[in-house]
Amino acid sequence: MKELLMVRHGKSSWDYDVDDKDRPLLERGVRDGHRVARALSGSLPLPDRVYSSHANRALHTCIIVMRDMGIPMDRLQVTPELYDFSGSAAMGFVQGLDDRYNRVMIFGHNPTFTHIANSWGSQYIDNVPTTGFVHLRFDIDTWSRAEGGETLRTVFPKHLR
Repeated sequence: MKELLMVRHGKSSWDYDVDDKDRPLLERGVRDGHRVARALSGSLPLPDRVYSSHANRALHTCIIVMRDMGIPMDRLQVTPELYDFSGSAAMGFVQGLDDRYNRVMIFGHNPTFTHIANSWGSQYIDNVPTTGFVHLRFDIDTWSRAEGGETLRTVFPKHLR
């Protein structure tokens, strides 16, 4: 059994003249990160491994969620494969994960996360919003066969306000 926990980055700012990877979170993105982490804390076993896009907004969201949920920082690895907007690189990344890890949390971007949720999950999601969480479970022993899973849970900030 493998489980994929996906969190899209929080609401970010377009107010700065910086490269896309460097865009910061808005205060709302920070607050929503705390909200989602609180909603997940205690009801979700901790992931074996955490991976984040190297974009500032994704990594900042990741750190907020990890700290609030008590996930040890030594489980984190930053990877450029999750800075993906089509889904192919991120899906390939997941299917290449080390099979020692059964529960993996990833932080990244849309439209990739909506595409993964709808391609591999059992529930249609129109759009994974900023700081949206999607939990998928696969009845497999190896990540290379990740597809056709079950959507166990979604947590979206607008439902927590």
